[in-house]
Amino acid sequence: MGVNSDYEDFIEKVRDINRFRAIAGHLSWDQQTLMPTEGTRARGEIISWLAAQAHGRLVDDALGGLIVSLSDSSTLLDEVQSTNVREVKRERQKAVLLPLDHVSAAAKAPSEAMPIWQQARENKDYSIFEDTLRSLVALAKERIGYLRQSGQTAYDVLLDDYEHDMKVVDYDPLFAGLQQRLIPLLEKIMQSKASNPDIEIPKGAHFPIVQQEQFCRRVSESYGFDFRAGRMDVAALPFSAGLWPGDTRFTNRYDEQEPFSCIGAVMHETGHALYEQGLPVEHDHTPRGDAVSLGVHESQSRLWENQIGRSRAYWRLAGDWFRESFDDCPRWSDEELFRLINKAEPSFIRVEADEVTYNLHVMLRYQVEKAIFNDGMDVSDIPAMWNSLFKKLFALEVPDVSLGCLQDVHWAHLAFGYFPTYTLGNLYAAQLLESMVKALGKSLDEVLSSGDTSPILAWLRENIHVHGMRYRPAELIKHATGHEPSPEPFISYVEKKYAGIYGF
Repeated sequence: MGVNSDYEDFIEKVRDINRFRAIAGHLSWDQQTLMPTEGTRARGEIISWLAAQAHGRLVDDALGGLIVSLSDSSTLLDEVQSTNVREVKRERQKAVLLPLDHVSAAAKAPSEAMPIWQQARENKDYSIFEDTLRSLVALAKERIGYLRQSGQTAYDVLLDDYEHDMKVVDYDPLFAGLQQRLIPLLEKIMQSKASNPDIEIPKGAHFPIVQQEQFCRRVSESYGFDFRAGRMDVAALPFSAGLWPGDTRFTNRYDEQEPFSCIGAVMHETGHALYEQGLPVEHDHTPRGDAVSLGVHESQSRLWENQIGRSRAYWRLAGDWFRESFDDCPRWSDEELFRLINKAEPSFIRVEADEVTYNLHVMLRYQVEKAIFNDGMDVSDIPAMWNSLFKKLFALEVPDVSLGCLQDVHWAHLAFGYFPTYTLGNLYAAQLLESMVKALGKSLDEVLSSGDTSPILAWLRENIHVHGMRYRPAELIKHATGHEPSPEPFISYVEKKYAGIYGF
């Protein structure tokens, strides 16, 4: 067999693996949005079966032989072929170390854990979820035992699942440096409020959910999301899912007393969804047509949520929409709406946090996960550690676990190691924005003054989306910006922005 024939056989096997995963993703979306609760057991079994089918094909000797043959003929492969072989080889190297029963159990566990987490969160009772969380941690530790390589800490194994080659030794100094800059910035903001107080939502204000949904759809459309190829639904925690070409879905949640939570969420999830809609369709169900990492994915959501959606320029555009949508609310000006959505202060919920405190929320979760997997902390100690760190970082007492360690769905999904990618996304987003405005030859205000965000989306399509997994995450950021990833653009951006808002 020749290289071309081997590659055709290889890539069809890869597409079959990813088709199984796409079906599982669709079923997971359905479970979180529409499925009756009594379907939990059966849904878990189906998703487990699909994971086993994908895993069996990935570790199959025939695929392994094709990878060896194609790797030996790498000089004859083009860029797309080389990317696909490289990425499947890397994934298979992990997969062959994982027993099928572990893969099946890990796929099934989130379906069973999700409703228990929801019940514990709603009842503000950690004990309801504790044993389930302990079993999830045990599964994660099993994964570590199978995959851990020389020189890795236990937590490094999980971190690598979400951002390749990032380790504790990389995150520790990054978070320490950010904390040294962000906490003094937060202190300045809090001190300035005596002379420059925040605008507040009046008590008793009412923002009907139907009107919030309409406004959120308008925001998503203004960013360029194609609703002919996607949809917006409701879930306990907002998320985005790129199921397959032409079908990208995201969710939101609503609070009739506070509309800015859903507005921030729709901006964030639309950013994720735009990345999925911008991936090259001609490479569907292959690595070359997939997002490169969670850090890069979060850069897209954080850029649209923060650099675009929380900008003064965007609210000159969206202010009229807001006043039209909520005609019974105070007639806030564009500037007042800008101040409202950028209000900075210590708060309990990560997804509703401002740009200054958001990374502190991530640092807390990172420290808790590191304590679990590197230091052997038992899950019974999570609430106490969480509350202690929260008091240290935010000077607030956590009133209950729904506002503390049970607020995020990630652990129920076995997504240990995910949280640090949010901070990477913030850093990447600021660096991308710097390069974007230089390339466009206009400030962000000038770009948005026409009410047209399409130049922003076009730049991201060309410099991020279209490449899929062509580059590694850090290589992609360097390719797009000309510089290695750095925290400085983010620090400079956030310090300048909030000094301007709060007048110091």
